Amino acid sequence: MGEEKGCPHCSGRKKKRTPEEQKALLTRLRKAEGQIRGIQKMVEQDAYCPDILIQVSAVTSALNSFNKELLACHIRSCVSEDIREGREETVDELVKVMQKLMK
Repeated sequence: MGEEKGCPHCSGRKKKRTPEEQKALLTRLRKAEGQIRGIQKMVEQDAYCPDILIQVSAVTSALNSFNKELLACHIRSCVSEDIREGREETVDELVKVMQKLMK
């Protein structure tokens, strides 16, 4: 048997989140997931294009809110801890992530 490999897009690093952090993040994701299911039904039911587009915009907003929450948690924990421990490369990593988020 070959080695199991993780997601090719992930760093392989882990982050233990508090139950509160995890709950807040999962709530935001579930909201977006529900909205996407609603959009799928709208398409299946031949809903009017602008109505679908407005719902897609709502999903985008929900995912942006998720990103803001996750980014804030990351900066407060991972980034600040790494800087205190002298791992300055974390700042470069954060800059790269911010550049990708702001496309």
